[in-house]
Amino acid sequence: MRIGELARLTGTTTRALRFYEAEGLLPAGRAANGYREYDEDDLRLVAEIQTLRDVGFSLADTRPFVDCLRTGHDAGDACPASVEVYRRKLDEVEACLRDLAAVRTALLDKLAVATTRVAEPCTAPEEPR
Repeated sequence: MRIGELARLTGTTTRALRFYEAEGLLPAGRAANGYREYDEDDLRLVAEIQTLRDVGFSLADTRPFVDCLRTGHDAGDACPASVEVYRRKLDEVEACLRDLAAVRTALLDKLAVATTRVAEPCTAPEEPR
């Protein structure tokens, strides 16, 4: 299939596919006329990239998964390098959750103090004429 069909089937753009190619994630075969040619394996590679990007992985993070598929595995996470990326990303998410929990606690504390001070609605003083 040509690049336009791959883009249509995967719901992406030809520009994104060319970018994946430039990054070494999606090697393109060439027809005699120079057009890029793709097959079902390439469809799987793009789907894997998109799935991982949808859950917040950077393009660089997708590389071990793509490499795993390109070596013939049925799933992109069947290789140790892919599992290591999962672990690293999970650690990043856990750190973000800890940071958010700390912010939440600080906001709750500030709200509790502020609610003890509020007696009447605040109104701006009238400006002199």
